[in-house]
Amino acid sequence: MVSFSRKSEKENRRSSGESDRLLVLHNDDVNTFEHVMETLCEVCSHGEIQAEQCTLITHFVGKCEIKRGNRDDLYSLKELLIKEKLSVTIE
Repeated sequence: MVSFSRKSEKENRRSSGESDRLLVLHNDDVNTFEHVMETLCEVCSHGEIQAEQCTLITHFVGKCEIKRGNRDDLYSLKELLIKEKLSVTIE
């Protein structure tokens, strides 16, 4: 019997070329705080407090990591956020 651990799953992803990526929200000085927070709640399933914190970090720092995952999953979220006029990238 083979046992799997988190470490072995990460190693398997790295060896297959699939690693965790970050979905990053960038400050755009266009969208309101309320629009950004509502969009993060709807699209990324953030809670109200998490959405507010991400919005404030983005405003004051210029960007904020809003999700971590594989490229394919993040790409679909990125497209939905772009439709809502948010500025996001995958890093």
